[in-house]
Amino acid sequence: MGGSESLPNNSSHVPVMLDPVMHALNVRADGRYIDGTFGAGGYSRAILKAGGAVLAIDRDPSAIVGGASLLEEYGARLRLVEGRFSEMEAIAKDNDFTPADGVVLDVGVSSMQLDQAERGFSFRFDGPLDMRMGADGASAADVVNRASIGDLQRIIGHLGEERRAGRIARAIAAARDEEPITRTATLAAIVEKAAGGRAPGSHIHPATRTFQALRIFINRELDELVEALSAAEQVLGEGGRLVVVAFHSLEDRIVKRFLRLRSEELRGSRHQPLNVGPAPSFTALNRGLKADDAETARNPRSRSAVLRAAERTAAPAHPLDITRLGMPRLVGVAEPEAFA
Repeated sequence: MGGSESLPNNSSHVPVMLDPVMHALNVRADGRYIDGTFGAGGYSRAILKAGGAVLAIDRDPSAIVGGASLLEEYGARLRLVEGRFSEMEAIAKDNDFTPADGVVLDVGVSSMQLDQAERGFSFRFDGPLDMRMGADGASAADVVNRASIGDLQRIIGHLGEERRAGRIARAIAAARDEEPITRTATLAAIVEKAAGGRAPGSHIHPATRTFQALRIFINRELDELVEALSAAEQVLGEGGRLVVVAFHSLEDRIVKRFLRLRSEELRGSRHQPLNVGPAPSFTALNRGLKADDAETARNPRSRSAVLRAAERTAAPAHPLDITRLGMPRLVGVAEPEAFA
């Protein structure tokens, strides 16, 4: 990613569902809020304008560099930290930012990352097959060229929810036997041919799910999300708000189940005695809010967005049990680092 001119001051960047996010956060002028996915700084800027203080986190070092102008404008009310949102609890404690009055997460890849060909997130522009949100670890090219056909099939099938995963994995293996796959356009063409082209009437490119799967895998996005939700539960004070905007079913399923498990009362019945468990740590504020027609027309990225919000109770945080959150498990697939 380039300099600061492409980040917070980029007038073309439109934060997804900004008004509903701000309403759900219920920002107070003296409140402290954690933006776990700083990106171009859209949510952070809105919170700062409303008078709140912000601890902003992003694992992309370019996003932190790009926030310099926002730091100059708001000074001590904004703290920018390079890190993963799964590390939110430790980062908040290190910055004396607990308890927090709100946490906001815009989950997934940012529009700036998608728009920069050199990052390799999108096949809209030909670029190196990278997809790393941070500065280290395995790239998408490493996985595509080194993973077994079975591993590729599981990654694409489970994390991309792609029904043609086997066919695509075999096509990738055949192509890399001829020469390494190093460009986004090359991989997109391989996948499109293997998938049989674009379905009639569909606006979705056949490579979309494969690119999604690879990005999620190498960045451990779902594991990061689960740990971030648990960290938010730890850092929020009573009455604090958790607001999450997710963009595909895998993310939203995890958020939905997490909040349901932490907001439901355990009750008995005349047929079964009361099942005593931990008191609810959250009160759900909605059942999933989607962008309205005006926003989707103004900001196409919001079409698939789902906003979920909850308010922290006084009850202790629950133990984290990932087996109940709908996480797809890639049995037998090595960790991303193994392909670097």
